Amino acid sequence: MMSKHIHCDETMTETTHKATFGAGCFWGIEAALQKVKGVVSTQVGYMGGTVKNPTYKVVCTGKTGHAEVVEVTYDPSQVSYEELLNVFWEIHDPTQLNRQGFDIETNYRSVIFYHDGEQKVTAEASKERVSKSGRYRRSIVTEIAPASTFWKAEEYHQQYYKKIGGGSCRI
Repeated sequence: MMSKHIHCDETMTETTHKATFGAGCFWGIEAALQKVKGVVSTQVGYMGGTVKNPTYKVVCTGKTGHAEVVEVTYDPSQVSYEELLNVFWEIHDPTQLNRQGFDIETNYRSVIFYHDGEQKVTAEASKERVSKSGRYRRSIVTEIAPASTFWKAEEYHQQYYKKIGGGSCRI
């Protein structure tokens, strides 16, 4: 099954914006972000790697460089990027390098993929605030990187918890 290839120039419209986050298993991240007022839609996929048309099986080897991510389409008149970042920091442990709980490998890394310069500045400031907050004893290892090609994950991963009627990851 081929993943849908989405170019970065398709990331924003006049009324909605995109945000992309990796924080462990994408099922739980998607479920948490779907609950945020102002989030129009979500889709799970892969970003940040070197292989074209990656599949879940290949990404899970940890050899492609991809992270499991959630691409969020949101209405900035209802929710700010800063508010989405606040949810991101709350739903995972950003001090764990290349893992979340029992999910271990680079595809489970903590990462914020920014879609423009404003998102980059906001993400960096947010990370700095969280780092200085005293909330964590260890250093924040969250990567902040430019958004690259988003490869949509297989259909069975999309809206996973809605499909199975509930459940959750560590989140």
